[in-house]
Amino acid sequence: MASTQIIPTRMELAKQKRRLATAMRGHKLLKDKRDELMRQFLDLVRENKTLRESVEEKMRRANAGFLMARAATSDQVLNTALLAPKQQIYLETHVKNVMSVEIPEFEKTTRTENEGDIFSYGFAFTASELDDAVSTLSSALPELLRLAEVEKSCRLMSEEIEKTRRRVNALEHQIIPDAQSKIKFITMKLDENERSSQIRLMKIQDMMVAEAIEKAKQRG
Repeated sequence: MASTQIIPTRMELAKQKRRLATAMRGHKLLKDKRDELMRQFLDLVRENKTLRESVEEKMRRANAGFLMARAATSDQVLNTALLAPKQQIYLETHVKNVMSVEIPEFEKTTRTENEGDIFSYGFAFTASELDDAVSTLSSALPELLRLAEVEKSCRLMSEEIEKTRRRVNALEHQIIPDAQSKIKFITMKLDENERSSQIRLMKIQDMMVAEAIEKAKQRG
């Protein structure tokens, strides 16, 4: 109970009012942060669904192409064609701050300027299905990297949303009501004290008036 925790003084009342004002501002800021995080999180979830469907479709097509190429080409020719990749990928990782959440960003560069320079074999002794499979895998790489970014970002944002939600609930259901209860208790006690003081003053005034009247009677 508030009555067992605080001393009802004007200084304490001012302190609780400042505490309440700070809690109210914090509550609004955290709610705004939570809402914005939720908006961006839902955008990422939708992007994640689209990317995953696209990547899975390309991987399915690439696997089908490799199977067809294997059926049309000897294992020796196929292994020789894929033995030494022609292109190399270099990956750099960065972080971007979004609403106090550090989400990853991937930046890729290739060994040669032409990113399509991916075929390490001649086309004379290989099946066209192998070319299609290699091209499909190459086109899936940017989406794979973006999918990794999005999935990691979704996980980090969901954790931050949960933390923010708990803070909003603590402010809304504990800290703010507690401060309001204490302010109400202190105000009530101060009003009671003020009324008691006024009653005592009125009694003293009545006593002084009665005493003055009595003295006047005695002199008369």
